Amino acid sequence: MPLRSTGSPLTRFRARYQGRVLIVHQGFPPDWLAELLKQPGGGGHFRIDVRHFGEGDPTPVEWLVRQHVLPLSLPLPLLMRVTDEAIFLRHLTRGEQPVHPSEIFWFLEEIAKRHHARLRPDGASLEAETGMPLTDNEARAMLDSL
Repeated sequence: MPLRSTGSPLTRFRARYQGRVLIVHQGFPPDWLAELLKQPGGGGHFRIDVRHFGEGDPTPVEWLVRQHVLPLSLPLPLLMRVTDEAIFLRHLTRGEQPVHPSEIFWFLEEIAKRHHARLRPDGASLEAETGMPLTDNEARAMLDSL
C-alpha cells in the first residue's frame, strides 16, 4: 500500500510547485506546443491539461485548478506563477487566440504587477483577487523594451 502525503491539498500543492510556472490548458492549436518548446525555458513550464483530470480523489494540482482557478472563468490557456506571496494568474489569449509562446517570457516579467487574478493563501485555502481587465493582455514589458 503506497504512502499518501499528509497535509492540506494547498500545502501539498505549494510543496510541489513553489517557485514554478504552470500552464493550464484544454489542448493547444497545431504547432503552438512545438513553438513553446523552442523558447528559452519553455520546456520547463508544467503543462496541466484539464481534459485529463480523473475522477475520484484529485491530486493537489487538480484540486487547486478545479476549486480555485476554473471558477474564475479566465480564458484558457493561462499562466500560473507560484510564489511565496501568491499564485498569479494571467491568461494567454488575445483576440480569442493564444498569444505566441515567445510572449510568455514577457508576461512572467510583469506578472506580479500585471495579472488577471491573484490567489492569496488564507489558512488552508486561497482568497481570489481580481487584477487587470480580461481584455488587457499586452506584454507591456516587451513593448517597453522596444
